Amino acid sequence: MTAYFPAARLRRAALIGALCAGLAVTGTGCGEDPDEGTNGVGKLSADKIEAKAKAAATEAESVHLSGTVVSGGKSFTLDMRLKSDGGSGEVKSQDDTFQLLRVGEQLYLKASAAFWGQSDSAGKLGDKYVRVPEGDPSYKQFRGFTDMDVLLDGLLGLEGKLAKGSYTKVGPTRAVQVTADAGKGGKLSVSLEGTPYPLLMERAGGAGRVELAEWGEAFPLDPPAQDQTVDYGSQLPTTKDGGTKGSGQGANPAKP
Repeated sequence: MTAYFPAARLRRAALIGALCAGLAVTGTGCGEDPDEGTNGVGKLSADKIEAKAKAAATEAESVHLSGTVVSGGKSFTLDMRLKSDGGSGEVKSQDDTFQLLRVGEQLYLKASAAFWGQSDSAGKLGDKYVRVPEGDPSYKQFRGFTDMDVLLDGLLGLEGKLAKGSYTKVGPTRAVQVTADAGKGGKLSVSLEGTPYPLLMERAGGAGRVELAEWGEAFPLDPPAQDQTVDYGSQLPTTKDGGTKGSGQGANPAKP
């Protein structure tokens, strides 16, 4: 039998304690159940975890979506609060920054005069909410950024064989990862606390990284004040090159 001096025992205990503390960060503490106190989805297969996350997202009343999406070769930075009947927030691309607000089917666009380029009305439109008529070619394209169902359906898709990944954290919330094609097809982090909402989506092929938070939290969604709104009727102003501003955006910003 090997004899340990007290000092050696203390050093060994300290080493084991440090090791266990390090492992606990990843949810695999020494002798601990990593699923203790969770909603239990971590015990499920990857397919079932993904299914539960998508079901939770479908049933949610609202979500705050933020991050970067690459679509049609363009990169967009989104910060949108969304619910079933509309949404509001900001979209940035390499060329432009604009705010969108949709209440029901009424869609409004707010941007600086520079956004409108060479439009004769650019000075009048700067920092005003411009109503985007449903018949305008850009309506569907801009509306896609405010549609909760469209964005979630496109963003939460994993491509390839699914596998259960490691336990992790998204902000303060414990989560379990689901990976596709060893991560090449995307990674989805699903909450281990409460409802198994999707918390972080890392899209396939480097097509963006989006955080999803504040699930189900109410937020106000009202039309802009009349004195802050400009209505051009059936079509947005055109630029001097003959194109409608915004008509070059992708119809579904969630698609790569």
